[in-house]
Amino acid sequence: MFRRVSPQEARELIEREGYVHVDVRSVPEFQAGHPEGAYNVPLMHMGPGGMAPNPEFLAVMQKAFPPDTRLVIGCKAGGRSARAAAMLESAGYTNVVD
Repeated sequence: MFRRVSPQEARELIEREGYVHVDVRSVPEFQAGHPEGAYNVPLMHMGPGGMAPNPEFLAVMQKAFPPDTRLVIGCKAGGRSARAAAMLESAGYTNVVD
């Protein structure tokens, strides 16, 4: 099971251990402000009816990051990042923190 870390712990993992920060918020949320160096791979897209799942999430992640990549997954409140981290672990990713 993936580990949940505080924002401070996440920053330390990124700065000291080479973890990659993936922000899973929607594109408009990411564009409104995000941590320096973060990648945006939305778990959900904002649409006319609200948020809808991004069917390409796992495919984009698999194309961009090998399964042994050290990943810090983040969002706004923790719900989407927890779902994304669980999906990645189920797909064989071995170094995921939320």
